[in-house]
Amino acid sequence: MNANYLQFLTELSKNNHKDWMDANRDWYQEVRASFLEDVAGLLAEISKWEPDLSAFKPKDCVFRQNRDVRFSANKDPYKTNLAAYFSVGGKKSNDPGYYLHIQPGGSFIAGGIWMPPAEILKKIRQEIDYSGQELMNILNEKTFKKHFSNLEGEKLKTSPRDYDAEHPYIDLLRYKSFIVSTPLSDKDILSGDFKTKTLESFRMMKPFHDFLHKAVDEAESGEGLL
Repeated sequence: MNANYLQFLTELSKNNHKDWMDANRDWYQEVRASFLEDVAGLLAEISKWEPDLSAFKPKDCVFRQNRDVRFSANKDPYKTNLAAYFSVGGKKSNDPGYYLHIQPGGSFIAGGIWMPPAEILKKIRQEIDYSGQELMNILNEKTFKKHFSNLEGEKLKTSPRDYDAEHPYIDLLRYKSFIVSTPLSDKDILSGDFKTKTLESFRMMKPFHDFLHKAVDEAESGEGLL
């Protein structure tokens, strides 16, 4: 199956209402089935180095198309992207994960942890405090740095509490999210090359995720928490 994701998403963005979706339900089902098939292939490969994901099904990793509009000024009922998140804790966990986002003109591959809760962020900062050079080595590894460029995410303008402004890893400690990403072109999506590129990118993230896992696993087990 090889549905044209970008064509469907483009039309959906122009006609983001229930009447259009109802009239094009078969097209949507074709697109979703194709995406689930692609996610199944990705999941099988990722499970080779993340064996805990082997118990997951594609639908466990794919986000719903419907938007939650209850607290949003934007009342469009549907997302205009396709997205999947591969994390050993599931889509709603605080574990680091691998993310694929398909959207006309805005597709990308990403991974890490976005805006973790306070107790998780505290443990990540402690891990950086103890082993910051390990994270620096991962981020500055030649192939990794060329592929992902820089660590992304919101940062504090000042030093986090309990850390001196002269700390050798203060720049890393200021982050509130720990994300790396790389773009995908529309050509990548249309040709199907995105699947190969996604797996290559995800595999490169493994050391980065291993570092984050050390902190998250300790936080979730309650080690070192007040």
